[in-house]
Amino acid sequence: MTNIVQTLNRLKPKTLHFLQIGAFPLTIAVLGLAVVVSITFGAVDIHPATVVDSIFAFDADNTQHLIIQTLRLPRALTAMLTGAALGVAGAIMQGLTRNPLADPGLLGIQAGAVLAVVSGVYLFHIDTLPVYALFAFMGGALTALAVYALGSLGRSGATPFKLSIAGAAITSFLSSLTTAILMFNQRSLEEVRFWLAGSVAGREMSLVLQAAPFLVGGLILALALGRQITTLSLGEDVARGLGQNVGRLKFLAAASIVLLAGSAVALAGPIGFVGLIIPHVVRMFVGVDYRWVLPYSAILGATFLILSDLAGRILVRPLEMPVGIMTAALGGPMFIYLARRKVK
Repeated sequence: MTNIVQTLNRLKPKTLHFLQIGAFPLTIAVLGLAVVVSITFGAVDIHPATVVDSIFAFDADNTQHLIIQTLRLPRALTAMLTGAALGVAGAIMQGLTRNPLADPGLLGIQAGAVLAVVSGVYLFHIDTLPVYALFAFMGGALTALAVYALGSLGRSGATPFKLSIAGAAITSFLSSLTTAILMFNQRSLEEVRFWLAGSVAGREMSLVLQAAPFLVGGLILALALGRQITTLSLGEDVARGLGQNVGRLKFLAAASIVLLAGSAVALAGPIGFVGLIIPHVVRMFVGVDYRWVLPYSAILGATFLILSDLAGRILVRPLEMPVGIMTAALGGPMFIYLARRKVK
């Protein structure tokens, strides 16, 4: 892997640009294949031809068609949208804070979403995924605003260091509150423990459609900021020298992170490591231009989460492993590698 990165770094810009464009159709094809495989395999294996028929010639009397339309297709779309959102949000966080170990959790979005859901179960007895999603999105958004406001205090405004410190402090505080509620209320723990593990199972198409506008809107906003984030990742002084409105750019980047990470947590629960490792893998092959880092992070993030979910279904058949556990198992070693590589 190191030799590949060194070789790419020595390539001329035109050659690297050619590789960036040429690899795009391949990654799209791999993502499409991952979606088909995810729909095909499970507790009951379904022939790929049946998958195609269920989409273009749906038969309500066909049991396999019903399984695909009500269970597997929403599950695959949930994994695809969530993985894309977390991959892009992580890339923006790393560019915005210039912290190579940053991920969407740095702004406290996941901790705020979890606390909101647990509080909703404890105080209002919520018990359905759509209501979980609403509470999670609101909790994540409010927490991100609180972190940004706290990190903006002082003469220098919202610096990467202050945002990181504010995010870590609020995340720790909210996680402690969540733990306290779960310790003293066993019913809340029983009701949300599967959601807390991070899962794409059991999501209905209606919930996917509710979250899709926020996810797509966040992705569009993020992709539109690619050039500016590349400049900002070089330093605020450089960005200002090139005519960038740094304050406006930070606000728009933070808004895209809230839309992406908040919607992802609302849809699938807290899932770690996707936003951390995917941007690093992408930068190994396409460089540091965020016009390419962001779209590739979306594609590879979606593919990674779909395959992680598929592995969780196949490895422990007929049982299932929540995808949040699988991403931790796969992403943990990569996190250790990145931490050691950055410390050296």
